[in-house]
Amino acid sequence: MNQVVLVYLLALGLAWPVGRYMAAVYSRGTVLDRAFAWIERPLYRLAGIDPERRMDWREYGKAMLKLHGFLAVGVFAVLVFQGSLPLNPDHVPGMSWDLALHTAASFLTNTNQQHYSGQAQLSYLAQMLAIVTLQVVTPAAGLAALVAIVRTLLGRPEDREETADGRVAVGNFHSDLVRGVVRLLLPLAFLVALLLAGQGVPSTFQGAQTVHTLDPAASLHEQHVPVGPVAPMVAIKQLGTNGGGWYGANSAVPLENPTPVSNFIETIALILLPVACVVMAGYLSRRSRLAGGILVIMLLLSVALSGLAIWSELQPNAAFTGLATPGPNLEGKEVRIGPAASGLWASLTTQTSNGSVDAMHDSLNPAGGLATLMGMFVNATFGGVGVGLINFFVFMLLAAFLGSLMIGRSPEFLGRPIETKEIKLVSIALLIQPLLILGMTAATFAFPGLAHNSNPGFHGVSQVLYEYTSAFANNGSGFEGLGDNTVWWNVTCAVNLILGRFIPILAPLAVGAHLASKRAAPAGRGSLDVQTPTFGLLTLGVIVMFALLSFMPVLVLGPIAEALSL
Repeated sequence: MNQVVLVYLLALGLAWPVGRYMAAVYSRGTVLDRAFAWIERPLYRLAGIDPERRMDWREYGKAMLKLHGFLAVGVFAVLVFQGSLPLNPDHVPGMSWDLALHTAASFLTNTNQQHYSGQAQLSYLAQMLAIVTLQVVTPAAGLAALVAIVRTLLGRPEDREETADGRVAVGNFHSDLVRGVVRLLLPLAFLVALLLAGQGVPSTFQGAQTVHTLDPAASLHEQHVPVGPVAPMVAIKQLGTNGGGWYGANSAVPLENPTPVSNFIETIALILLPVACVVMAGYLSRRSRLAGGILVIMLLLSVALSGLAIWSELQPNAAFTGLATPGPNLEGKEVRIGPAASGLWASLTTQTSNGSVDAMHDSLNPAGGLATLMGMFVNATFGGVGVGLINFFVFMLLAAFLGSLMIGRSPEFLGRPIETKEIKLVSIALLIQPLLILGMTAATFAFPGLAHNSNPGFHGVSQVLYEYTSAFANNGSGFEGLGDNTVWWNVTCAVNLILGRFIPILAPLAVGAHLASKRAAPAGRGSLDVQTPTFGLLTLGVIVMFALLSFMPVLVLGPIAEALSL
């Protein structure tokens, strides 16, 4: 348990300087501007971009969608034709159209949900050019969207900027994206990759290695072990809350996560930037009290969910309680990591939209499965890089709307009125989640043969629910009892992936710009102060009630019923 406390303390301690640095990157710049300029300027010239041009929210959103559309076509082509492309020493064939569609959508949305078996179905070129490229670009895009929303939603009136035609400016998407990649993600990933390589994570372009085991059986005596540039991929997958992994079982594989030290490094990496985003928002907006309150609420939710997951996995395996099995639940765990660290990872990876695993979530006790599902339902307990805090802002706007009505005031947020247009966008951003997750879960069970789940009981409900929840939350982890490489699963999850990524980004982006265009009323005795502990508790209540009201019935049919039936 000391390791659990140390993870939280170290993540918080590192998040403060990293968050301050991030705020400087997106505002006044840093002393390293000249060092980075020689990389950034050629990129702007090559793309024909003016990084100083101010964009309104529509231009910003269109630039984001155009970039992702271009990347989608390129990645899809690489995956389908990888068998004929270079850097393929293991002669991996091209993917089917539906699997390539799902994989492209998954990595394009910062999700990394894998319906393929790790390295066995990807060439080195596909891993580096398609997968790792998206693992760098997509978190930078989410971070850029957060920065744009912070400038408008939390920005002070005196800091407001306008475009050439007089509209509220939210920034320049291309500049924000490039700064996030060049000045933040690549340097941090380089550092973490070095630390992981020092722990024994492979970093090579050699093909699969042939090893001779101690087992005398002819079929087991010789094995082919895939290697490759694993350390750089693992570094960015954790830092960018991408998830997935070089190997199918992710960080449960010894080559991807060989030691308790590497496990500790990877755990810190998956939570570092989501926490730093809150610190950055406080410095960018000069609203440190508000940022501090948000961080406290996130920590309360995080500790509660992590505590439930760790407690669950320290209990005997639920399937063998009748045998009075002593000790914790070791099913699906790596002994070198242990149940407590595995429970912490399982909880944090679903709180942060990371989705990588160091233990099999399908083997979690029911309470552990419930904790991971709740982390994705909330999707604002730190959340993914950038988008987690955006989701939290949506809940804050709903809380401000309800809180203002409760005290008999017209709805407002930081002195700006919340009107019909804003609350409609907030409602769309929130209600699309249960509509897609529950709708597709119901449709999958309505037609026999679509689910391909390994368990016909309550756990089977959890398996299907988890897959769609993971897709919408841009998480990527799974209860791997599904035969999910089918046209149905690939296409429906791709729809969830795309809508679950861009609607919760674009709707708050529009709301922030609309509110920034309104005149802020001076604070008075009757104003709703969103920087108080009372408002923080109201927001916490809204988050918990929304998640429970939306998903309690299906949780009763899944993990809760499973726990009660054992």
